[in-house]
Amino acid sequence: MITLCRVHLETLVLLIFVVQLSRPVCVDVPSETEAVLGKSMKLTCISCMKREEVKAKTRVDWYYMAAAKENKTHIYQYENASPVDVDGPFKGRLAWNGSQDLQDVSIMILNVTYNDSGLYECYVLREFEFGFFTPSFTVMKNISLIVKEKATKETAAIYSEIMMYLLLVFLTLWLLLEMVYCYRKISKSDEQAQDTATNYLAIPSEQKDNPAAPVTE
Repeated sequence: MITLCRVHLETLVLLIFVVQLSRPVCVDVPSETEAVLGKSMKLTCISCMKREEVKAKTRVDWYYMAAAKENKTHIYQYENASPVDVDGPFKGRLAWNGSQDLQDVSIMILNVTYNDSGLYECYVLREFEFGFFTPSFTVMKNISLIVKEKATKETAAIYSEIMMYLLLVFLTLWLLLEMVYCYRKISKSDEQAQDTATNYLAIPSEQKDNPAAPVTE
């Protein structure tokens, strides 16, 4: 039982270090589609790279269409670590919000207005370097944005968040109780071993050297 507790403690410590040292994994998540008037809004665009060890040149272009049938307007560009805020209705209100490895190529809209409702297009162009051969591929994602006066939340999303927090609290308490239980078991075992050693040392040396003679018939 004591050995099992020690294994539990070592496993918990190992998991803590693994979580802290592990690198973030690229996950393609959809963007939010509702913005609040006067607030900032992140337009999420994820383009995960399948070969992180290969060097790639990435260019990102963002476009905006007020309606589906209208021509799209170039509003933002990012290339060679240099963002370009294109002249237009979003001039001065767009900020780069992507990652350093350019798998997250999101942007932020500052001070959202009702006129920002519409369709946004994220266009990613990657060119890989294989010596003289430079293959490329493109990714295009559309985000339909609606601007509202106040933020709204779906009931399912609220319940999901509550259940997630309750589960995290339960797991944290369970781990703490398990650690305390194992620690007490180990401490009690150490105390018993120390008492045994103390009692042995307290026995006179004559009794240790001359054990009782066996009884013979």
